[in-house]
Amino acid sequence: MTDRALRVLFTSAGRRVELTRCFRAAAGKLGLGLEVHACDLDPELSAACRDSDARFAVPRCTDPAYVDVLLEYCAANAIRLLVPTIDPELDALASAAPRFAAIGTTVHVSSPETIAVVRDKALTAATLAEAGVPVPRTTTPEAVRDGAVDWHWPAFIKPSGGSASRGIGVVRSAADLAPSYPEPMILQELLEGEEYTVNIYVDRDGALRSVIPHVRLSVRAGEVEKGRTVRRDDIEDVARRIVEALPGLRGVACFQLIDDAARGLRVFEINARFGGGYPLADHAGGRFAESLLASISGGEECASNSWTEGATMLRYDAAVFV
Repeated sequence: MTDRALRVLFTSAGRRVELTRCFRAAAGKLGLGLEVHACDLDPELSAACRDSDARFAVPRCTDPAYVDVLLEYCAANAIRLLVPTIDPELDALASAAPRFAAIGTTVHVSSPETIAVVRDKALTAATLAEAGVPVPRTTTPEAVRDGAVDWHWPAFIKPSGGSASRGIGVVRSAADLAPSYPEPMILQELLEGEEYTVNIYVDRDGALRSVIPHVRLSVRAGEVEKGRTVRRDDIEDVARRIVEALPGLRGVACFQLIDDAARGLRVFEINARFGGGYPLADHAGGRFAESLLASISGGEECASNSWTEGATMLRYDAAVFV
């Protein structure tokens, strides 16, 4: 490790080796020295941590000590950029971003107000619908059981604050609803059609710089396994409306939509962070990682809408050997 390298910390790094390598490649294009730091609950058993230049253990992101542990590490190691990789840590990191800035660390995170919206799927649907973004019809199991809404089946059920495909499923009738759930849930009309992930980049001034949709040809464990970039003006228009609806959105984000045969485009998920399918957007020429590193090092953001349509990603299992 060298004191002259730009140091980036990836939190909850897990298996995100592809993401860290995108940053290494981006630094090379910029002529920057890059030092990759990574943390996880058990860094010795994290592929991304073992593939990094430095690794350390942290408590769960829901632990009150989580932010303080990260602050201490960033201060001691002169971390310039902190990149979160999972949804549950965004709330705490967005709120603490000024504390990190005070020690010279930029957290790649949107405003607390924006994170509050995207972390609540019911609020996301309501906020986007009000802004004219097409979303699936949304309600709660309680509203259906109480007869407050006239609902049509089947429906899709998921935790309002869930992530990583946890707790999702199809409900065929009101009789299939549980008497109660351990966390707030939402019901949405069941959509059928091609599913897309759309990677976007919003610059420091709030301008939408890049929109890169890819069709999800195959999905495994909630992440795209096979995908192909496509250009669609209607999806770009949806992206612009989302950015207008969430004025505090900054940097990299992604959203998912389905092009339903009967209803058209419907947005059902927003992640205000690097998504699991970002490496495809990077390969296509989006330059998101490069843009962040350029900005941190005093240069101009370079995320671009000049990317390659038809770029295809076919993932396979790989291993980090120790």
